[in-house]
Amino acid sequence: MSLPLATADGPLTERADAARNRQRIICAAERLFAERGACGVSMDDVAREAGVGVGTLYRRFTDRAGLQLALLGERERLFQDELLHGEPPLGPGAPASARLHAFGHRYLEFLDGHAELLNDAFSSRPATRFDGPYALYRTHLLVLLREAAPDVDAEYATESLFSVLLPRLHLHLRDDRDWPLERVTAGWSSLVDAWVGGADVGTSSRSSASISRGLSQTSPNV
Repeated sequence: MSLPLATADGPLTERADAARNRQRIICAAERLFAERGACGVSMDDVAREAGVGVGTLYRRFTDRAGLQLALLGERERLFQDELLHGEPPLGPGAPASARLHAFGHRYLEFLDGHAELLNDAFSSRPATRFDGPYALYRTHLLVLLREAAPDVDAEYATESLFSVLLPRLHLHLRDDRDWPLERVTAGWSSLVDAWVGGADVGTSSRSSASISRGLSQTSPNV
């Protein structure tokens, strides 16, 4: 499968001075979000922390959701690079069902660190769930499902699986229900098995812990 990298914050190249200014803003936003939480930071707060005008901030990022998505952009690109060019089972070279398991495990690890920011951004921009990197992730799941389970409705299965990766649900399970991440990733594996039949050796929900260990040993956290 060959797919273009999809970013949350637009062009990959920019003027050197604009890049420095952007980096200063991103660093200021990251500090503030870490201190106050996703909903406790205003654009005015970020502008003051970064030492830029509020107008400059809005011209660059439009709103808080745009700033949050830009902040996560580099982490998304690292994940996408693993997905498209990394080692199996997350990257190419493993059976389709094994890659489906690995995708969910890695993305749930990503969500575990960034669900609050993503949830706030998605609440402000609901269409974001279908754009940029999330369109790529849906296509990735669709291609793998068609290969692993040609007799199922792959489009419906894709939406079914993607629905459990939404940040609002992840926050509910982790914070409100106090579920450990291991339980959430095991649930993902069970759902994948339900759609593809768990046909490939070593990819059933019983192997959830071993898949997670393998990913953590072969790839950096995103």
